Amino acid sequence: MTASERDRQLEVVEICAGAGGQTLGLERAGFRHRLAVELDENAARTLRLNLRDVLGYSEKEAKSSVAIGDVADSSVWEPSEYKDIDLLAGGVPCPPFSIAGKQLGANDERDLFAWAVKLCGEIQPKALLLENVRGLSANRFTAYRQHVLDLLHEYGYIGDWKLLHANEFGVSQLRPRFVLVALKQEFAEYFEWPTPNKEEPPTVGELLKDLMASEGWEEDQVAEWVEKANDIAPTIVGGSKKHGGADLGPTRAKRAWAKLGVDAMGVANSAPEKGWRAPDGVPGPKLTTAMVARIQGWDDIEPLEGSDPATEGEFRWKFHGRKTSVYRQIGNAFPPPVAKALGVAIRKAIRQEGERKTLVENTNRVLDPVYKLLRSNARPLTLDQIIDKLAKQGVSLEQPEVERHLNHLGHDFTVTMTTRSSGAVAYTLGEFKAFTGQEDHQRHDLFNQHRARIS
Repeated sequence: MTASERDRQLEVVEICAGAGGQTLGLERAGFRHRLAVELDENAARTLRLNLRDVLGYSEKEAKSSVAIGDVADSSVWEPSEYKDIDLLAGGVPCPPFSIAGKQLGANDERDLFAWAVKLCGEIQPKALLLENVRGLSANRFTAYRQHVLDLLHEYGYIGDWKLLHANEFGVSQLRPRFVLVALKQEFAEYFEWPTPNKEEPPTVGELLKDLMASEGWEEDQVAEWVEKANDIAPTIVGGSKKHGGADLGPTRAKRAWAKLGVDAMGVANSAPEKGWRAPDGVPGPKLTTAMVARIQGWDDIEPLEGSDPATEGEFRWKFHGRKTSVYRQIGNAFPPPVAKALGVAIRKAIRQEGERKTLVENTNRVLDPVYKLLRSNARPLTLDQIIDKLAKQGVSLEQPEVERHLNHLGHDFTVTMTTRSSGAVAYTLGEFKAFTGQEDHQRHDLFNQHRARIS
């Protein structure tokens, strides 16, 4: 790579961009957005507003850099116009893999993970970054993940998965995210996963002390609350449009918030005023959207170069919409500090900075041996044949384990079962059920039916 190539501004196309958590982090890491695509109009307006007011884009650039609509709709944007972009990134919808949902995976109309991987093969960016919930790392999805790595290998990429914890990157929150990074081989040789911070993030009390006192709540009351809020937060949840208004999560999360002195039954319009006291049975004040945004990591990013030092520490990212919409935009975001850490690591790899390493061919790793065996065999295999063939490969699985693998496979792939004359059932692995752009896929009808409730 020449010096001029290293010095040029790297560019990113971001899909399912939301309100800009990943956008902000990647911009801080040195990427400029050629395009960000987002379904929700309020979140898209938030993006345009902050591209202009915070990130320094012109009015024209901010408008043209954000496309509003279904990312898989060719009338919204044309992927072929972005071939050879430096980075394709996104936070595709989480519900298909969330433990809180039904984990429908490839059968969920919101699943865009496989489509995004197919898109990577089409536009051939130097790198791919996709993040999702911890649920995608579960045994339920080993074949799904295996299929993704195999596809990326076919497209010319070295891919890897890693579970990252937001609190290890300065975010005052327990927020695990499962991340896929894939790079073309000449760049993958320079990629290193970001190193967690050595310092612990501030507690909720330390982080929000000034915001809690901003409307006149007495100093001694604030100090008492800060002492109680002496840990980091549970995972901020944005929720879905299928559910009600803004609150801080399910029952277990509400109990965790209560231990921190926070009423998680809703989101407040403002901080406590002078004289405020918690009613009986209420653990403390509610959080405002600005407080939730700070916990999500929006404030934990250094100011833009050349910005007014007087604004340091202030909440700068502006959200468009009413309170419930704003809360969902914040809660569904990828924490900017984590996105920045990943962006820096990817930028260094694309610029081929640092020490070049010899790659272990990890794309051929076997995450799901039953999937790999059935994929490589055109003929149907019985349970006994599967167990025997795996044993010859050095993989020891008992019948219940193989049956569990087959059950998981049946969720995301077409598995054909044929009964032989002996009575034994033989299995053949068929098509991947996920949406990857097929015009006749059920995703289109389901998406149109539920569009108003998809977030």
